[in-house]
Amino acid sequence: MSDKVDAVTPRDEDGVRRSVEHMAMMLADMGFPRMPSRVLMTMMSAEETSLTAGDLAERLGVSAAAISGAVRYLMQMGFLVREPAPGSRRDRYRLPDQPWYGVTTAKRGFYGQFSDEAEVVIDAAGGARTLAGERMTDMRDFFRFVEEQVGTALQRWQEQRPPRS
Repeated sequence: MSDKVDAVTPRDEDGVRRSVEHMAMMLADMGFPRMPSRVLMTMMSAEETSLTAGDLAERLGVSAAAISGAVRYLMQMGFLVREPAPGSRRDRYRLPDQPWYGVTTAKRGFYGQFSDEAEVVIDAAGGARTLAGERMTDMRDFFRFVEEQVGTALQRWQEQRPPRS
C-alpha cells in the first residue's frame, strides 16, 4: 500500500487560521515580534506563492499599517522578499526558497562574532579565573559550540532534505 494520497484533502481554513495564530503565539513567546510572527505563519500556510499587504491584512483582520511594519521586519530578517506586482502599484510578498535554512545560514556568523567579542571581555575583566571571566568563558564556549553544531546541522539538512517536486 502506498503512503501517497492521490486525492487532495479539502483545506480547513478555520483550522489553518487557528494553527497559524497558535504558532505565531509560540514564536512570540520565544521573543519574535507578534505581528511579524502572524504574517510569517500566514505566508507559510498560504497556497499562493505570493500575497499583497492587502491580502495579508484581510486574512489577519488587521490594518495595512500593521502589515507594513511586519513585512519590513521580515524582509530585514530574510524571511520575505518583496516583488512588484505586474501592472499594479502594489507589491507582492513571497517566501524565499528554503527561508529557514537561508535565515539560519545568514545569522550563523553572529555566534562567531559574539564569542570573539566575549574573548575581549574576558581579557578586559582580568582573565578567565575571575568570576566575570568564568561566566564569559562559559558563554564564549557555548556560542562557539553552537556555531559549530549549526554548521554541521545545516550541512546534514542539505544532504538529507527530500527533493521537492
